[in-house]
Amino acid sequence: MKWRGRRGSGNIEDRRRRSGMRRSGGIGGVAGVLILLAGLYFGVDTSQFVDLGGSGGSTSVQSAEITPADERAAEFVSVTLADTEEVWADIFARQVGQPYNPPTLVLFKGQTQSACGGASAATGPFYCPPEQKAFLDTEFFTTLENRLGAGGDFAAAYVVAHEIAHHVQNELGILGQVNQMRARMSEADSNAMSVRVELQADCFSGIWARAAQQRFGSLERGDIEEAMNAAAQIGDDTLQRNAGQVVRPHTFTHGTSEQRQRWFLRGLESGNLSDCDTFSTNQL
Repeated sequence: MKWRGRRGSGNIEDRRRRSGMRRSGGIGGVAGVLILLAGLYFGVDTSQFVDLGGSGGSTSVQSAEITPADERAAEFVSVTLADTEEVWADIFARQVGQPYNPPTLVLFKGQTQSACGGASAATGPFYCPPEQKAFLDTEFFTTLENRLGAGGDFAAAYVVAHEIAHHVQNELGILGQVNQMRARMSEADSNAMSVRVELQADCFSGIWARAAQQRFGSLERGDIEEAMNAAAQIGDDTLQRNAGQVVRPHTFTHGTSEQRQRWFLRGLESGNLSDCDTFSTNQL
């Protein structure tokens, strides 16, 4: 992916050099590590159950070392975020007829807090609708490559684009409607609705990739394969198998590897928001 030398975004909130606050009283030690790893594998925020700054208990201050790899990741994320800003502003003007209000992306290292709960490397990147912010630990890219087998710049760009796609859903009013519906559903039905949300975000990520290539000429040979591999590695079925678990479709929250790849490709080939309607189809 060609990204060096291009404009970075001004919508970055860099918390990496802030001292991390940790309180005692939550689940810690080996139990806490296992819970956080479960969150990493299954794409859910388990930090609320561990010692990441909840109420009560004593407080200690931790500082994070910023490595050259962290700095490169931050620069890369800034450029990718800037690309999403230009792409989605244009798409909203042409296809939606309203201005696009870009989100803030919070970079952190180790842990931080959000209105949606604690954030850590183990929670993975996520979007928090009440704040209109995406959260990303710069070390996640190392996890993506070394532990999940999804290396490459464009694989990392796909992850950033996916979280920004959730903001696009929020701007379109989709997330608010879905969250209201999920509050009245059973756990299994709520999970199924979550899958539709995530697959639409994958489709929107494909739209972004198409538009980024048209606008910046940023894609290189093998980039789409990197994104497809990343989509495959973080499918619910693949994550459960790799974790030594029995595949349980009723627990899926993001979709299978095949579904994630297919919806990304659909957005890439189409470029139209209307073709990413995962809510009215019976063929996910």
